[in-house]
Amino acid sequence: MPRDTERVGKVRPSQLLWTYGPGATIDLPNFSVMTSGLDDWKKGECTVIAEARLLDQVRRILGPQVDSLRQPPVCKDEREDLRDPSSWQGVPVRPFPRWFRCVKCGLMAPYDSGLFELKDNLARPEKTRFVHPGCPRGRGRPVDAVPVRFMVACRHGHLDEFPWSWFVHDGPSDCPGPLYFFERGASLQTENLWVRCDTCGRRKSMATAYGSPGRLSPLPGCRGHHPHLGYGDTAFESCDQPIRPILLGATNSWFPQTVSVLAIPTRDSIVGQLVADNWGELNVVPNEATLEIFKQAWAGAGIHSDLLEYKTSDIWAAIEKERRPKAANPAANVTDADVKTPEWKELASGNPAGKFPEFKCHSVAPPAAFKTVLPEVVLLDRLRKVNALVGFTRLEGLDAFVENDIRPSPLCSGRPTWVPACEVFGEGIFLRFSEAAVAQWESTPAVKAREAELREAYEGWRRNHGLDPTVGFPGARYYMLHTLSHLFIRELALECGYNAASIQERIYAQGGDSPMAGVLVYTAASDSDGTLGGLVSLGEAEPLGRILGKALERARTCSSDPLCSEHTHSADWLLHGAACHACSFAAETTCEAANRYLDRALVVPTYSKTDAAFFQ
Repeated sequence: MPRDTERVGKVRPSQLLWTYGPGATIDLPNFSVMTSGLDDWKKGECTVIAEARLLDQVRRILGPQVDSLRQPPVCKDEREDLRDPSSWQGVPVRPFPRWFRCVKCGLMAPYDSGLFELKDNLARPEKTRFVHPGCPRGRGRPVDAVPVRFMVACRHGHLDEFPWSWFVHDGPSDCPGPLYFFERGASLQTENLWVRCDTCGRRKSMATAYGSPGRLSPLPGCRGHHPHLGYGDTAFESCDQPIRPILLGATNSWFPQTVSVLAIPTRDSIVGQLVADNWGELNVVPNEATLEIFKQAWAGAGIHSDLLEYKTSDIWAAIEKERRPKAANPAANVTDADVKTPEWKELASGNPAGKFPEFKCHSVAPPAAFKTVLPEVVLLDRLRKVNALVGFTRLEGLDAFVENDIRPSPLCSGRPTWVPACEVFGEGIFLRFSEAAVAQWESTPAVKAREAELREAYEGWRRNHGLDPTVGFPGARYYMLHTLSHLFIRELALECGYNAASIQERIYAQGGDSPMAGVLVYTAASDSDGTLGGLVSLGEAEPLGRILGKALERARTCSSDPLCSEHTHSADWLLHGAACHACSFAAETTCEAANRYLDRALVVPTYSKTDAAFFQ
């Protein structure tokens, strides 16, 4: 929280990337708040995360002014003096929506109108609340006030207060009367929720806010408001999009736009990799003598323990090598627009360099029954994944394959000089499929016909959303590998004991001159210990063959068949084929494509399609 405000609650640091980042609302027990933009964060409280490849990718998206990836601030001392604001450490928030209503009398007004009062609780921040001290139904006691549950948003990422006065008075009005919120009927459906002006007597049901077919929206145009940037002129911009009412806490009110990389070795030695990972600090070291002073400081501060294991001369040699022109050190010049390409090259190299501190892996024999299509299996005993938040959208999430579909909203008022990031540690299983087998399967007439159906549905979906239908189609290869990944994860969750939502995927699917055909499933935790080997142990030939066999057999029949396998995706313009929650869909934290681009018919024979499956 900012130094001149109150502590109101806690969230986990990783949630500030995926759920409660800048511009997202947080539902606290007694009211709701919005996470402020990066302008208000205390940059010095955010620890730097070293990952050169991810920083390069963030700079390609947001500009070269981004100098670092930083972990959100963490309150490390639970015993701190709660009465001393100077000891507070956290993320700034502001109340949003600003409009509150009294739970007794229904009076509606902004929280800073003077009608409501904040009751803080330093010992129990979650009990901080707003009250209506002058409620006529309170019998002399202050009555709780809660935020109104309606907001408005547009596709350009703007969010604003619901225009209550405009809505009740059917347009701009000088009526100064107070507004009251009340209910009619037994249920809480929108037609039973009403707003009334106490002066002119006008009243309107909330059901009319959503409009009706053939009628214009009863709401004004978008004001271009970004409330996480404040309420001044900098928080407003021109916008021609219509606004839509959304509920407080709705899942479509904030979609994070993130980029991530696996921390793979890009140098030819461990000390060289450590120098590259910490280049932002080491590039200023002028000579070897100064480096020795740096090492003494690191030892005193208890940091960079990995580097302290090496001689000063070895570290200085690695620093000098890192300073050479990129042409002399090609491994340092990672410029792939697709951040997955270097990972694929390392994992599919046949001899992955698996002895680095954050990347430990080894190859094992594939299951005998799948050897013709699965020539290589790599077990990652330890991996590190770094995620960075670069923006967010509202109402609709960004397509993973067409990043320019929707304009992402900014994290701060200007061009950011840093972005929030987090790192997770864990283990994984990498499956590399035979390129010859995949290419041959792609060339069959049945697969081409199925791909044409999926493309038709994809183009129809994009046309319905006002997007260019000719770009971004991932192809049958991605559909097959993505679906297989979901089936594999479901079966793994039953075998290894991990919750399916804690297992994540990374799909490597690309044709052309630099083909990729692989799946990485992994589990990761946001602490330094990672996981305990339960997933890797299932990557050996015998258990892996058994799990894949069960997954494929289970996928042949869905409990929703024949509806699941026979539905015509080109008629309703869905981005998946034979797939549903009963057979293929995964948790939001698992899937990298929001449960899009799935089709069981491209993996195993189904009731309605038997000749397009990769596994016959």
